[in-house]
Amino acid sequence: MEESQNDKDKRNVLNSLMSGALAGAVAKTAVAPLDRTKIMFQVSSTRFSAKEAYRLIYRTYLNEGFFSLWRGNSATMVRVIPYAAIQFCAHEEYKQLLGSYYGFQGKALTPLPRFLAGSLAGTTAATLTYPLDLVRARMAVTPKEMYSNIIHVFIRISREEGLKTLYRGFAPTILGVIPYAGLSFFTYETLKKLHA
Repeated sequence: MEESQNDKDKRNVLNSLMSGALAGAVAKTAVAPLDRTKIMFQVSSTRFSAKEAYRLIYRTYLNEGFFSLWRGNSATMVRVIPYAAIQFCAHEEYKQLLGSYYGFQGKALTPLPRFLAGSLAGTTAATLTYPLDLVRARMAVTPKEMYSNIIHVFIRISREEGLKTLYRGFAPTILGVIPYAGLSFFTYETLKKLHA
């Protein structure tokens, strides 16, 4: 029995979602100790240097154990996994959509549609996952006693500050995402095309 085009499209979307989620999770988990170190420098008065960063990582390892270097990574995964999944999947969908619109179906896109596909993918992912980032940031800077879990943060913010609060700071974020995601995927697609 031959697979229908609709079934192939569904499989491609699912494959893109899963691949994006895994790519995001692996990349962010790999750099989690560095990210945690960066945050520790941001909230302390210690001046940053590579030597001080190494000392901080080593002291954390000695005093709190190896896995403490990944503390907070699970909260980050709540945001990164959906963001990466949506961004990679949306990029593939926008490439197809723009390819058919510009008449490049099945071929590599020209520079402008390549940039647009990346920008749209980043914008889509940021729009759908921005509240997760805000909640993660809120949890990172408040005492543990204030919120019991991520759902509690959503409920409390919604009740006490209103749903619009979940998108506070969204405009500047999107202004950064558009060029960043556009250039990132543009570069990726350009290099992929050059080395094919």
